[in-house]
Amino acid sequence: MENVTFMMIKPDAVENGFIGNIIEKITSAGFKFKALKLTHLSKKNAEEFYKVHKDQSFYDDLVKFISRSPIVVAVLEKENAVSDFRTLIGSTNPDDAAEGTIRRLYGKSKGENAIHGSDSEENAQLETSFHFSGFDIY
Repeated sequence: MENVTFMMIKPDAVENGFIGNIIEKITSAGFKFKALKLTHLSKKNAEEFYKVHKDQSFYDDLVKFISRSPIVVAVLEKENAVSDFRTLIGSTNPDDAAEGTIRRLYGKSKGENAIHGSDSEENAQLETSFHFSGFDIY
């Protein structure tokens, strides 16, 4: 199970034309794409995806942001996928992210930081199931 993770290229990076650059960075880091699609979350689906944050002050802004334009979602495979991908994308705040990380290169702010990566194997499975119904990553 530790060989698979979920990722999302967020609306800000899609709008700014960074899909190709980000995919190239991911494949160069040794990840293999197991599933990939361009999609656009409805407000309802965004609310469902982020329901874990429903009681947070940023929830409404997050739902509005993630549903404003298309996103790219994918299932990635690599040994130690979750931890290696988290390292590749960098800190949530692009200003704090290490040089060369995806968020440092393509993120604009803590709220618009270009990319999401699962923070655990359990969340990778949940997030994959949400975006790829019927897809068995294991």
